[in-house]
Amino acid sequence: MTDARTHRRLTEPRLVIASHNHGKVVEIRALMAPFGIDVVSAGDLGLPEPNETGLTFIDNAVLKARASAEASGLPALADDSGMTVAALDGAPGIYSARWAGPSKDFGAAMELVRTRMGDNPDRSAAFVCALAIAWPDGHVETFEGVIGGHLEF
Repeated sequence: MTDARTHRRLTEPRLVIASHNHGKVVEIRALMAPFGIDVVSAGDLGLPEPNETGLTFIDNAVLKARASAEASGLPALADDSGMTVAALDGAPGIYSARWAGPSKDFGAAMELVRTRMGDNPDRSAAFVCALAIAWPDGHVETFEGVIGGHLEF
């Protein structure tokens, strides 16, 4: 979204976490507290959750951050994350939460991964986490981390 010449420093004392996940907000609030940043969630502000229609983790994080920044008039931080499995051509990928179902049963999601992998010997996988921070003026910055690993069932 941006390059090194356009990075922006967060100077506002308040940051919206574009999430309705209370646990996630509590964790981010604790991380931001030493910097004197007041964290409020999109859920606490009554902001709707946008549809995650992006094709990548970055796309979905940007969608959520922009929606919260525009609706609140404050900078907003959003994430999108999930697991990619080589033997499943990168699935579940951006659909990881959907594989866990409405009850967010990630044990069931992992069972589905195991079942779909069958006897494929390739057990390589990665966890991807994308972050986006958006300002109400439309400026967005993104970050993505990937950690590779090996599935054992």
